[in-house]
Order: sequence, then structure tokens, then C-alpha cells
Amino acid sequence: MKLLFALLLSAVGALAQQPAGRVDALHEFSVSVEGLAQRVNRAVVQIFSSGYALSDESQAGQAVATVTRQHATGTGVILSADGYIVTNAHVVSNARTVRVHLTANQSILPTEARLLEAKVVGVDRGTDLAVVKVAASNLSHLELGDSESLRQGQLVLAFGNPLGLENSVSMGIVSSVARQIKPDDPMIYIQTDAPINPGNSGGPLVDADGRVIGINTFILSQSGGSEGVGFAIPSNIVSKVWTELRDKGHVHRSEIGVVPQSITPALAAALALPRDWGIILADVTPSGPGDEAGLKVGDIVLSLDGKPMGNARQMLVNLYHYSAGDKVKLEVLRSGEKLTVPVAVVQRDDDPMRFADLVDPAKNAVPKLGILGIAVDKPVAALLDELRKPYGIVVAARYGESPYSGEAVQLGDVIIAVNTGTVTSIEALNQALAQLKDADPLVLQVQRGDRLLYLTLENQ
Repeated sequence: MKLLFALLLSAVGALAQQPAGRVDALHEFSVSVEGLAQRVNRAVVQIFSSGYALSDESQAGQAVATVTRQHATGTGVILSADGYIVTNAHVVSNARTVRVHLTANQSILPTEARLLEAKVVGVDRGTDLAVVKVAASNLSHLELGDSESLRQGQLVLAFGNPLGLENSVSMGIVSSVARQIKPDDPMIYIQTDAPINPGNSGGPLVDADGRVIGINTFILSQSGGSEGVGFAIPSNIVSKVWTELRDKGHVHRSEIGVVPQSITPALAAALALPRDWGIILADVTPSGPGDEAGLKVGDIVLSLDGKPMGNARQMLVNLYHYSAGDKVKLEVLRSGEKLTVPVAVVQRDDDPMRFADLVDPAKNAVPKLGILGIAVDKPVAALLDELRKPYGIVVAARYGESPYSGEAVQLGDVIIAVNTGTVTSIEALNQALAQLKDADPLVLQVQRGDRLLYLTLENQ
């Protein structure tokens, strides 16, 4: 920002020396930013959501969980003329109702009609992204840019509704193009000093061309307000996730059966590697796609589909673009020889959405739980690790709204019993739920991972 201020001061100094009426760099810059803000703001919306969630409280020295109503506000950006909007998952998670307030610049609607009911199309908590849809057409919308082309120091603008202040814009630069917050998390973020505050979540971070190069998602702060350390989800990740949420309602996780690791000078010296930077394959899953393609532990990855790879984070982020059934070409260095290895992309074994494509809403709906389920049989059991019971209903996807609140089932859970009765089919599960009266308690026994749990639900 010091450089930006210096440039602005320089422009002011030049202005003082120019004759009246002459166009100067400072005014050109101001007019450009003003025009960009007006154009982008047309596609930025305010989102209001409400729902129920469990909160932990203490009564008489004992911890208890109570169901409380929650309200959230945030921002979204319209990415298609027919009303598909991207926002953060945490803005609409657990929402029973979602409303979207369109900007006044969406001139196709009168003022009183700009608050629209919205439907949650899909939520991906892994990336903190969600897609909602409003029933409207011919809406102003923005295009996604290429976050791979971002450079440190590049000018960016953040749009949103900080602290409920509608249609706000702030300006800054890209502080880092690939910030990793957790060492074991493949997610990376664009770091920016453009002021971001609560309410900006889900809003667009745009470049000088008005393209969305990130979705603002969180800040690091000691005071609770903006301290110039904000983070946005890169647009290349957004592109993959929002497309799958829009088309399928869920996101599949894919892999190629390798563990990339960034090379450090110490690692290179100890292993006598030919370079002290880049990526080495620390592991290749036996019988996985990488192993079957011929990749070896110790291979140095040079490029992915022709794009040079500098570190493990970059490789993992680029793999976000691929889906099961695709193929990627890895160029690797092995014993001084360059090899090009085609590798199949497969769905991750632990992907909670791996059952979603196996269900049909007409046959697999469990309305009272708001899910689509699939009965455990031999093919399904083969996709699950160490089933404790040879029966049950796998939670394959979300579907509609449930009248129950409390400890929610998760994708991949296997429902074994309703209260004291076991369930072996969708019909049996729906019948058991239908027999319950509003005041009756509901406890589900589920297997989650390798553990058995009891989940208590309450009728709202």
C-alpha cells in the first residue's frame, strides 16, 4: 500500500503543475475505478439466511446442547444471467430460509421486488463455497478470471456488505497469491490488504478488468475487524466447485494416487536430488492410478498437463480442475531422464459424495430427514470400510428440508436403527419415521467412520 500511496502523491504533485482543464493521471485513475465499481456492483447481492443450530450451554454445572435459531448475513456474486449466485458455505449452512437482496442497479426489477426468495442448490464445506438460485433472468453477472495469472502487488477491489453496509467497495493489492493457512490442508488462498470485514463473506475480489479472481471468505484479526489480512478463495478453485454444485448439487473429490511433497534445500541435499526446489513424490499408493501408470516414489514432478509445477500446493490446487474419468499427463524426472506419464483421475475412496450419483430422488428420498439414502448391499458395502452391521442406509446426499433439528446426520453416515428398530431399506426407514408422533423422541443409531453413535433429533 505504501507504493500505491506514493504513486497517488506523485500524481497529485503532477496535477499541481498542470494547467487547468488538462486530464491528469490521478483523475484518469479515479474515473477508471469509479466505472469499474459501478459495473461490478450490479452483480453483487446481499444474502440473509436463517435456520437452527445446536449451541452448548452450561446449566447447574452441566453442559447441555440446546437448539437455537441463527441468522446470518453475507454477500454473493451473480455468475449467470439466470440467477445462479456463489457465496460462502458458512453464510447459508443450516439455513431453512435464504433471501437475496439485489442491488438497485439491477434495473429489470422494481425497488419493492429486489428481495427474492432463494434456493440453496449445493454446499461444499471443504472449500467453504455454496451456490444459491433466485427465480430471475437477464441479470447482470460477472465472469471468473484466472487466479493462476495473479501477481503479488496487483491492484484488486473487494465488494460486499461489511457490517450490513450494502454495496461497499474497498481497494488494495494482492499480498500473496498462494497462502496456505494449515500445513496439512491443500486449500490455498489469495491474501489481500483490501479491507474485508464481517458481511463481506462470499463477495467477489476482482481485478482491474472486473473479473472475479477470488471469493472473500475470512480475515485474520486480533481486534475482530479488518487489519489488512484478508483471504479469498482463488477463482480457479471456485470455477470447478461452483460448476459441480450448479450441475450436480455436490462436489466430488478426485485423486491420482500420489503424495506430492515440496522439495527443500535440506531435502535435496540429504537425498542428493538434482534440484533444491519443486516437487518430489513422497508416496505412490499401491495399485492406485499413479502406480498403475508407472510413477515411482522419488520421481520429481516437472509439469502437469504442460504447466510447470513449482511446489506441492500448486499441484494439488491444479488437480481440483479434474474429475473422475479424466486423464492428466505428468512430466517427471527420474534418474536424469524426463518421462511423460499419463495418469487416470479417480474418485477418492473417502469422498463423502461418492454415493450421490447412485440415488434417484423418486426412490431414495427420506423427507423427514431431508436426505437421499441408499440401502447397504454387496456393491455398496464394497465401497465402505469395516461395516459394523451388514445392513443400514447410507446418507448419500441432502434433499429438501427436515422437520427435525438437533444432531444432524452427515454424508457417508450409515443409519442402522431408528430408536429401537433396525432399518434395512428406504421403505423401512420411512415407515419407522412415519409412525412417530410429533412429541415422540427420535434417536438414530449411525456408523460414522469406524464408530457407532446415537444422534438425538427434535421435531421443530
